[in-house]
Amino acid sequence: MTERETLDVDILIVGGGPAGMAAALRLSQLQQARGGEPLSIALLDKAREPGAHELSGAVLDPSTLRDLIPDFEQKGAPLSAAVHHDDVYFLTSKGKLRFPIIPPPLQNHGNYIISINRFVKWLAEQVEAAGGIDVFSGFAGSEVLFDGSKIAGVRTGDRGIDKKGQKKPTFEPGVDVRAKVTIFCDGVRGNLTKVLTKRLALDQGKLPQTYAIGIKELWEVPKDRLSSGSVIHTMGYPLKPEEFGGAFIYGMPDGLVSVGFVSGLDYRDPMFDPHLAFQRFKQHPFVSGLLAGGKMVRYGAKALPEGGWHTVPRVHMDGGLIAGDAGGFMNSMRLKGIHLAMRTGMLAAETAFEAVHAGDVSAAKLAAYQTRLESSPIRRELYPVRNVHQAFGHGLLAGLMYSGLSLVTGGWWLKDPMPSHAGYERIEKLADYYNGNPPPPDTPVEPVKIDRELTFDRATNVHYSGTRHLEDQPSHLIVHDTDICRTRCTVEYGNPCTRFCPAAVYEMVDNGDGTKKLHINASNCVHCKTCDIMDPYQIIDWVPPEGGEGPQYEGL
Repeated sequence: MTERETLDVDILIVGGGPAGMAAALRLSQLQQARGGEPLSIALLDKAREPGAHELSGAVLDPSTLRDLIPDFEQKGAPLSAAVHHDDVYFLTSKGKLRFPIIPPPLQNHGNYIISINRFVKWLAEQVEAAGGIDVFSGFAGSEVLFDGSKIAGVRTGDRGIDKKGQKKPTFEPGVDVRAKVTIFCDGVRGNLTKVLTKRLALDQGKLPQTYAIGIKELWEVPKDRLSSGSVIHTMGYPLKPEEFGGAFIYGMPDGLVSVGFVSGLDYRDPMFDPHLAFQRFKQHPFVSGLLAGGKMVRYGAKALPEGGWHTVPRVHMDGGLIAGDAGGFMNSMRLKGIHLAMRTGMLAAETAFEAVHAGDVSAAKLAAYQTRLESSPIRRELYPVRNVHQAFGHGLLAGLMYSGLSLVTGGWWLKDPMPSHAGYERIEKLADYYNGNPPPPDTPVEPVKIDRELTFDRATNVHYSGTRHLEDQPSHLIVHDTDICRTRCTVEYGNPCTRFCPAAVYEMVDNGDGTKKLHINASNCVHCKTCDIMDPYQIIDWVPPEGGEGPQYEGL
């Protein structure tokens, strides 16, 4: 039996994104205000340095930042550009129609275009300056520790295990970090939150969470091409009316342009390919004109929790709280979640701080977190748009009509909550979707010519994500039954993992006898979690690799 070190703390934060860093900074502020004997507080971040794994649009609503750090501008918050201009377009295959009036949710006056990577790195600097928090970068939470049904902390991942599961000379066992309260901020489809949700039935009585995947590139273009502070959103081409999604283009200083494409992970067509859809989007004359003569410099991908208020699980339990994207706190209508993640982190911190000082960390005591959420700007923002993503499940026109109506009705509908299904339940079998005449699964329905100037293959894109993983370690992408992949999945769905993964992790290779088998290029993984979400058989589990590994989203 492996002997492990144990670290005892009062409060443990798992995850170093906006929610985790906001929780840490708020706890430091509370300690300073209270005085006396300080609590022991630790934060675990799986990235090799703060911000390395952070990716989003990103346009920041500064409302939460202003409450957390009132003098954020004087403290040098890395806000790339204040938004000064919005445009929304509906794209046809060759043309565009500009919305004469910008829908209120997409009006960004008063917001900032940022690099979320740099923003989180700056938040970490504020945490360090405030003091009282031990931040451990490069340590992934691999297992939840329980005392009966009570959360007792987290075990970090072992290091130095080879592909065969044997200990290498460099082996270091993970550490058991035991805490009175653990705040889980492990992101979209977090591996620890996923375990908690299943074991404690946290989603009982809730709608299933629905997701999208955001794929993003950072470009350098001529400086006069798109003014800094410009925000463009598009819908329509290249998506079908039945498919949910759209694109964003953000102008940043010095000719940097952030270009991204969001695809709902509740599509029906098993041949749909989010990465190829993004490449087709860039070939549109409007977009290719903006990028002409430019150079792609960074790439990334991330899943987004878009189900809304009715999909948020119970976020308090004995000894534990859930905050940020791990809890599904995102406004898909505004395409924003950073400020919500930070707000939930702050509220979780306040609840945990009170509970530890009261000597009562039971679920009943920690339910104060739910009360805080209900009375906060989070509910006031999310409740009126609680059915928006579900409405788009009935098609683009229905979604647009309901979204407009919700601005007047506050989100009311005849059936509230509006019924929905998990994304993997909506994907149809090849023969059904293609009326008995399915295309070859290894041939794109709408191929894209890859020129490595405007359009890129997955492997090239992955190179620009800065992703690094040791090859000699167990795969952190666990497929529980690969026989399904080469038999049932090939016939029924055409192995959609080879398409919905934006990083060329999954491929079907020749088995030498005329059949094919699944090959996993785990070192390509950009930690987007799409495979864990979208696999139609739900036999893929994403777990963290050795701490510190994964993408390096510098500047994204």
